[in-house]
Amino acid sequence: MPDANDWMLEAIAQAQAAAALGEVPIGCVIVHDPTQTIVGRGHNRRETDRDPTAHAEIIALRDAGHTTGHWRLLDCTMYVTLEPCPMCAGALVNARIPRLAYGCDDPKAGAVRTLFQICGDARLNHRVEVQGGLMGERCAALLQDFFRVQRALGKK
Repeated sequence: MPDANDWMLEAIAQAQAAAALGEVPIGCVIVHDPTQTIVGRGHNRRETDRDPTAHAEIIALRDAGHTTGHWRLLDCTMYVTLEPCPMCAGALVNARIPRLAYGCDDPKAGAVRTLFQICGDARLNHRVEVQGGLMGERCAALLQDFFRVQRALGKK
């Protein structure tokens, strides 16, 4: 049976697909826990789609909603390579995702543990169980390598 590391490897594969498009390499999968199947996949597509909301998590949430036939993703876990931003953390709460596992912290925009704690805020109607640092070094290396190349090319 697959475990959290296997699912994070699937998210990393999504991040690599983003990098192949010239997108920031962030990937995400959503797993339906009872069946241990991936119901949503996503990777960054902001440049490709010219859409500021085309984050990996948002795309995966939309895919999971279509796959499951419902916006409430009550029996699912999200695996994402980077700590979600405020928009994505809010979307997790709104989708009623019970669990989140992410790779590396985001000191500039992290909204789960680093800058904000949206997923655990008692003032909201839902809270998300969070596991950070899952394969964190590998996830961070993807981002560091991408931005190193971008800087060498005079971009971003």
